[in-house]
Amino acid sequence: MSTRLAAVHIDAARPAELAGFWAALLGWQVAGDAVVRAPASDGCELDLVFVPEPGPKRAKNRIHPDLASSSPENQRAKVRRAQELGARRWDIGQGQVPWEVLIDPEGNEFCVLEPRPGYTSTEALAAIVVDALDPLELASSWTGPSGWRIAAREPVIVGLRAPTGRGPWLEFLRSAEPKERPNRLRLALAGAPGAERVDRDQEGNEFVLLDQA
Repeated sequence: MSTRLAAVHIDAARPAELAGFWAALLGWQVAGDAVVRAPASDGCELDLVFVPEPGPKRAKNRIHPDLASSSPENQRAKVRRAQELGARRWDIGQGQVPWEVLIDPEGNEFCVLEPRPGYTSTEALAAIVVDALDPLELASSWTGPSGWRIAAREPVIVGLRAPTGRGPWLEFLRSAEPKERPNRLRLALAGAPGAERVDRDQEGNEFVLLDQA
């Protein structure tokens, strides 16, 4: 039975509150218990699912979301909106870059990107970015389980795109740092037979298998 990329699971000490933050920031809706879902017009088929986890965040996440913007003014407006909702600017050593790095109310990093041609059809969520020791190898290993295809390839970043050509990219970004602790953000695949369970990819990133047969 084939699987498909269906969601991103995010650990949260206060799932409902964090779901509310992300729903307001993205302009999505809270559907059910701490599940944030894009409207049909957005084109994103991935839910954001906030999972109870009382433990604190201890290090930079290896998986993070990027938000798209349509103009410099729109980028600044999205940063202001994020801050009004409880986000803060954050320094991860990025230096002088055209995108803005912030953290959500529970410390999860995300970026508000400057306008980029490759994200004109992504709507609110530009990408889910995964740190990778070998971006091409890891991206290639995800094409089968996700049902997405490689649509952009550079030495430091490889991007997968959904069959519809809409919604966010799934990007694998080169990083020299190996995975050392459980991820607080995990990709989730639907269509796996059996009870819901957690597996790991070849670089040790946990992912969730959902029984939706």
